[in-house]
Amino acid sequence: MDYMEIANSLPLWIAAGLAICLAIFQAILFGKKSYESGKNMGLTEHQMKSAMKSSFITSIGPSIVILSGLLSLLVTVGGPMAWMRLSYIGSVMFELMAASFGAEATGVKMGIDPMNEIAFANAVWTMILGSIGWIVFATFSADKMGKFQEKFSKGNKAVIGIISTAAILGAFAALVSPHLLKMNKNSVAAIAGGVIMLVLQLLIKKKKINWLKEWGLAIALFGGMIVAVIV
Repeated sequence: MDYMEIANSLPLWIAAGLAICLAIFQAILFGKKSYESGKNMGLTEHQMKSAMKSSFITSIGPSIVILSGLLSLLVTVGGPMAWMRLSYIGSVMFELMAASFGAEATGVKMGIDPMNEIAFANAVWTMILGSIGWIVFATFSADKMGKFQEKFSKGNKAVIGIISTAAILGAFAALVSPHLLKMNKNSVAAIAGGVIMLVLQLLIKKKKINWLKEWGLAIALFGGMIVAVIV
């Protein structure tokens, strides 16, 4: 039996669909609660709609990048798993790496050797178990982060802003540095994207082009990829 028959079977589509429904329900619930909290805080209708618009536009670039990664994951683990995993985690790099590790544990190298049912099952288990750690940690620590922040910052809110910014920069630096060191098309895309974002930030600051704040990320992402293809 071809493993793809299992990977794209109806039970897996149903299981993945139930998980997606949960994610959609959470998004609607959080959106509703956020809107109500905004009203209680005294935010105007214009301010909240502006925030919604900015959030929507900012999500376009990363969403299309994930969609392109969905295609590469789809041919290895099938539609249901690719759809569900990238809807939850959103990291093509992690999912492909986890699936590769799982398959290789059974002696199958993804992209080289033909996959089988055992390799597929192992890849799926690795993808799922590999992400449980941060889900469990976030679940049990989220309600304690407020106290931790207060204790760590000692009442100075600026410290939290500095730590958050440093953490984000560190995370993205860790992801992009391997590509920079390889000196290939990925390196060109990363450098070009960074240069484009720097230019956009200067334009926003000097020319007061506010719409670029919303579209900057998408422009930098696709600009970097286009430059890499051309070069």
